[in-house]
Amino acid sequence: MANENLQDGLLQFLQQSSTPFHAVANMAPILDAAGFERLDAGDSWKLQKDARYYVLRNDSAIIAFKTGKSDLLETGFRIAGAHTDSPCLKVKPHADVASLGYAQVGVEVYGGALLHPWFDRDLSIAGRVSYQSAGGAVESVLVDLKDPVAFIPSLAIHLDTTANDRRLINRQKELPPILLQLDTDEKFSFEGYLLAHLQQELKLADAEAILSHELLLYDTQAPALVGLRKQFICSARLDNLLSCFIALHSLIDSNDDCASILVCNDHEEVGSVSAAGADGPFLKSVLQRMLEAEEGASSKASAASFDRAMQNSVLLSVDNAHGVHPNFSDKHDAAHSPKLNAGPVIKINANQRYASNSHTIALLKSICNRLDISHQSFVVRSDMGCGSTIGPITSALLGIATVDVGIASFAMHSIRESAGIADVESMSSLIQAFYDR
Repeated sequence: MANENLQDGLLQFLQQSSTPFHAVANMAPILDAAGFERLDAGDSWKLQKDARYYVLRNDSAIIAFKTGKSDLLETGFRIAGAHTDSPCLKVKPHADVASLGYAQVGVEVYGGALLHPWFDRDLSIAGRVSYQSAGGAVESVLVDLKDPVAFIPSLAIHLDTTANDRRLINRQKELPPILLQLDTDEKFSFEGYLLAHLQQELKLADAEAILSHELLLYDTQAPALVGLRKQFICSARLDNLLSCFIALHSLIDSNDDCASILVCNDHEEVGSVSAAGADGPFLKSVLQRMLEAEEGASSKASAASFDRAMQNSVLLSVDNAHGVHPNFSDKHDAAHSPKLNAGPVIKINANQRYASNSHTIALLKSICNRLDISHQSFVVRSDMGCGSTIGPITSALLGIATVDVGIASFAMHSIRESAGIADVESMSSLIQAFYDR
């Protein structure tokens, strides 16, 4: 994909992918257009060699794969992994909150969100809603209000003179966003509003009652190229939709020689323990089905065959890295301080918070050297804690050699993050070359 098209496509994808559900919904038609056939996990699969497929889990995780031309047991799998979720505010099941004539919505914090940037933003609401139809059936639909329908106002500095020194946020009391100001004696029901939205805006006239919802708040400010020379991309959800988008197009553009896979899990930000998460069975079940198809329709992939394939496989765990902040350089180890627009960052941790080892690091560096792509290394300061990725989890579940790599970024887990736009192209080239090995 050409550099300009990659940038334009990325900005559009970020803008339209307000939740993991929408990210997956937006990836599916891209795969359709590239000749990938959608599969249903509940069906029997008849996979062909040198073919392209994809499958969804919970509407929020996706695996796309090429079966390849070569012998699967000999060459193994080339897997790139990312995640679709980002830290945010999630609407509570019983959402109605009212105080002093304002209708608000109750929220809980999803993941390790940086909370201060959520104040004074134009927020909207999106996600999945399940409803009962007039005929009694249970249906689900994706919802995105798109308009700024909510905001969380800060308390004025005059009323909190310590706000710039040591402001603490009470998640229960101070985070509920304001939706509207009520007229005298007016009542507001968030579920009633949702039902009317389904009936009127989405033309679902048979929607009779809201049964449940998974709704997230998000910033309506559009992604943008920023800086005097447009060297940076600023957007919500760069962690980790940036990796999802890049890896998706790298898979599409790669050759079809080996079995190549993209897995985008959900729930990484809350530990990955779910049916759609990296600590669930999604990826392993797809790999086993691919092996069964390789060995014959009547066979069942044996533990020995699976282990053999894993020993010939490699996982690229692609997730954003911490770029060294010019105002906080002391937060980094001086010898491991990645810069934006300086190439992919190999992430290393002695306590296995990242799954990179000397063998997989060497493999990745060899690809970078062959393509003349600059690369960097990140190791957290020895006196600070370290985050993690789907890499160690997937590596442990499958027994697969793994390297953690990502694009350097600022403000990770903020409502608006930033990264270097030149790194998008270099990471795209790296992942495609990884698939093409």
